Amino acid sequence: MKSDYVLMVSVLLLAIGLGLIFGYTHGTVGFSAAYPVSGASLQVSLNTTGLPAMAGVPLTLLGLLLLIAAVIIAAVRTLPGSGRQGDHR
Repeated sequence: MKSDYVLMVSVLLLAIGLGLIFGYTHGTVGFSAAYPVSGASLQVSLNTTGLPAMAGVPLTLLGLLLLIAAVIIAAVRTLPGSGRQGDHR
């Protein structure tokens, strides 16, 4: 199995899932710098409701799982002795 197809599908699912989540998000982001640096803070508040939240999370998780599978497939294909001789494209 070639990892190219799995990688393309995983990127597509990640893009759709994250696009749904962040495209329909209502939230705020705040950053405050301070001295000493231990007083600096970053606050992110995201709120996605309805169908984008219900569809975006599973699509994102499936995309992440396929991305991990693509990395494993690509790593196994690079091992010596895997695949046929002369199949180095």
